Amino acid sequence: DAPTLSRYVMKQSRDTDLVILMNALATSFKIITTAVNRAGVAKLYGLAGEVNSTGDDQKKLDVMSNDMMINALVNSGVCSVLVSEENEDPIVVPEDKAGKYCVAFDPLDGSSNIDCNVSVGTIFSVYERSPGTKQGSVDDLLKSGAHCICAGYCVYSSAVELVFTFRGGTVEGFCLDPTIGEFVHTRYNMRFPDDGGKRIYSANEGNYNFWDKPIQDAILAFKGGEKPYSARYVGSMVADIHRTLLYGGIYLYPADNKNTQGKLRCLYEGIPMAMIIEQAGGIASTGLFNGKVGRVLELTPDAIHCKCPIIMGGPRDIGIVYDSYKAAGVDVPEL
Repeated sequence: DAPTLSRYVMKQSRDTDLVILMNALATSFKIITTAVNRAGVAKLYGLAGEVNSTGDDQKKLDVMSNDMMINALVNSGVCSVLVSEENEDPIVVPEDKAGKYCVAFDPLDGSSNIDCNVSVGTIFSVYERSPGTKQGSVDDLLKSGAHCICAGYCVYSSAVELVFTFRGGTVEGFCLDPTIGEFVHTRYNMRFPDDGGKRIYSANEGNYNFWDKPIQDAILAFKGGEKPYSARYVGSMVADIHRTLLYGGIYLYPADNKNTQGKLRCLYEGIPMAMIIEQAGGIASTGLFNGKVGRVLELTPDAIHCKCPIIMGGPRDIGIVYDSYKAAGVDVPEL
């Protein structure tokens, strides 16, 4: 009587198309799990010799994971448009297979770590095709996070965990049980720790000299005082966000002098992770971006691969960042 993914989605939504979509995603996650686990044996480490849409060198597993997800989603019969980090252009599903959902995804986030056996993951966001249209378009995806109906990630590590949320719902966690080949409900109503949790900050401090002064001051505040924060930075966004959600603390990838628009992709990294963090009781801020400090979920992507800065955590730690901005004369939202 295992509480499986399909059972949960059907109970929550009563929408068979949504069950089919989540099953198609789950199938691709299972296949990617197998590929990641056999990467050394099957000689899947190393570069594929290509560059993806955002200029990153593609690994063999990037290409394979991308193909698996596209194949599963196109043939699910419920998708109309797909956007992948690995493809420069959107993928329009043939009309005879098209459905109502538009899905954006990063098939293997953190793949630069794969050769040294560090956790990697998949991130996705789901939108609906505009009512009254037979075929979806890119415009159905170029909307703010308020229009995202489902967001999630799957982390491939010592255990394979799928974490997702529906718009306005709770954040739920499912663990892949290899004995039955199903994702089983193991984490119920995941919430950011009320007291902020462990005192951990997670940022690539190699960029310190390129950050604006308030971000530098916030990092110094985390490291100072009687009880300095611990630094934890994996370099795989899925792993860092998963730890932050479970343990507490703060994750920062702000804009800087090198990357004035930020480094992470808005549509399939920023918005889905922000939706998960906020619906778990945390805060997902842009930091100072385009002249103001705002919410990631209020950003409207202007291109499928556009970027955005991200600062995610609980009120305790986001408050320290906001205080640094206030001291610099920058208006910040209320916590």
